[in-house]
Amino acid sequence: MRVLQLCNKPPYPPVDGGTIAMNSITQGLIVEKCTPKVLAMCSDKHPVKEKLITEEYYRDTQFESVYVDLRINVLDALVALLTGESYNVKRYESKEFAQKLVSILKEDTFDVIHVESIFLTPYLSLIRKYSEAKVVLRAHNVEHLIWARIARCTKNIFKRWYIKKLALALRVYELEHISKYDGIACITQKDADYFVAAGCRKPIVSIPFGIITPDSMDNVDEEPNSLFHIGSMDWIPNLEGVNWFLEKVWPKVMKEVPQARMYLAGRKMPQNLMNADHNNVSVVGEVPDAMYFIESKKINIVPLLSGSGIRVKIIEAMSVGKTVISTAIGAEGIEYVDGENILIANTPDEFVKQIKRCLSDDEFCAEIGKNACDLVANKYNNKLLTKKLLTFYDELIEKDSKI
Repeated sequence: MRVLQLCNKPPYPPVDGGTIAMNSITQGLIVEKCTPKVLAMCSDKHPVKEKLITEEYYRDTQFESVYVDLRINVLDALVALLTGESYNVKRYESKEFAQKLVSILKEDTFDVIHVESIFLTPYLSLIRKYSEAKVVLRAHNVEHLIWARIARCTKNIFKRWYIKKLALALRVYELEHISKYDGIACITQKDADYFVAAGCRKPIVSIPFGIITPDSMDNVDEEPNSLFHIGSMDWIPNLEGVNWFLEKVWPKVMKEVPQARMYLAGRKMPQNLMNADHNNVSVVGEVPDAMYFIESKKINIVPLLSGSGIRVKIIEAMSVGKTVISTAIGAEGIEYVDGENILIANTPDEFVKQIKRCLSDDEFCAEIGKNACDLVANKYNNKLLTKKLLTFYDELIEKDSKI
């Protein structure tokens, strides 16, 4: 099967949740002897790191990228606000990317064009014009729900009003355009149910993020009493959640469990967090080896207050047997059982209670981590999920051939 994978940022090297999820699709297709072709946008925020891209990746994916200026343009944002357009989507419109896409479609034939995120939908008309391939949207999130939740948590009145406008315009666009695809592959069942309830009548399937379960690093010592959060800090829900945790939760943790130490890791760590002086908090920023960092710490803290889709970093932590303490929003999309393979905490007092229990009861903490590892092995195996995706592709193609 020939698959063109369109990405709104370079999927390799996989450095954050979005790129890891996209790369898992690519690697799954390669393992299943498909022939993927990857075309990605790159930007100042997400540049192509050529020195880190292997010759093998170039060979297996025929990777190409196009620079797109995704910086905020105040005039364009104002025009979009006045016209009711979605500025979130409009930023991704690029003549250069469109030209490269047309060139590829003229030179090659594909069975499926796999579109990573609703933000690349402006190119759907070009795809229809130059290709007869089935076009599948990979919905990583219900994007407008993320912005609606961010608006609810924003204190500044003007900023909250503007984000609400963004969320509304994005909602109109997202719900109108998903039905223009041949099929939708949601990353969670909850998101799939949402789209169906909103009126989507196109074939839709839930295929979560898949992981190739890493081998345990026997040479990594786990630091006692250590907590950690890892995630890209240029994603608003991560920054919002970490600030809430440090302000509302951490002082209470220090009173109840003074031996605890919190580590904050991730790309684009803001300077105000780097300079902050919180008792027993280490801000390490971007780490050279995320899995090594995860294995070296004891408990994964995920204090998300907004967001949608599935948290890839939770799956990664679970895959190596780490206990995860998360809000219900942070754990959305994961087929968890609270108290069995994850611990849910939605208030400061609940976080303190769970942290205190885990640090005082190693056997309990280890059992949660073991069950989490088993859950990932059974539900989030990338090979099995790739087969499910290919079956979905086949059904779309066969459906068309019978008409």
